[in-house]
Amino acid sequence: MWRHGDVFLQAVEALPDGVRKLPHVTLARGESTGHCHRIRERGVAELFSAPGGDLYLHVTGEQATLVHEEHGPIELGPGLYRSWIQREYSPERIRRVID
Repeated sequence: MWRHGDVFLQAVEALPDGVRKLPHVTLARGESTGHCHRIRERGVAELFSAPGGDLYLHVTGEQATLVHEEHGPIELGPGLYRSWIQREYSPERIRRVID
């Protein structure tokens, strides 16, 4: 499992049913800074959205680099990865961590 700020990635064997391909490879956008957790290279990965909100990254090239302006890069090898955003708890509600 990998952590990139508030974004988590875990290798998986297959895509779940009902996913749809997205036209970008941005895993998360920062709510306060506008910075993005994204794949740097073009044409090496595809991103899918699953029912329930999880994202699935399919690295189709030899490697894909996950980048963000405030974190070091992470090199990902070929394969499938489930991606989700860390949540924080408050007595009023559960919400995404503000990046």
